Amino acid sequence: MIAPAYIYSFLLATLLGSAFHFWKGGGGARLLLALILSWVGFFLGHWLGRSWGIDFLMIGPVRAGFGALGSILLLIIGNWITQLDK
Repeated sequence: MIAPAYIYSFLLATLLGSAFHFWKGGGGARLLLALILSWVGFFLGHWLGRSWGIDFLMIGPVRAGFGALGSILLLIIGNWITQLDK
């Protein structure tokens, strides 16, 4: 991937993590957790889509569909795990 693709992926994952934090609420630590989970989930989703050869919602070299699915899935799992102690 080229530099604009990395920047676009980072911005899309940041948008997803910020939107999830806006929806679920919380403080600064929860925002940081949501952003990190979103970045990791987007990378893993993109990587899985690339390794499986599935071109779902491609935007240039970025597999935005699988990246978004991975990001959302990891955000939901992370939110569920942090709610277990309550």
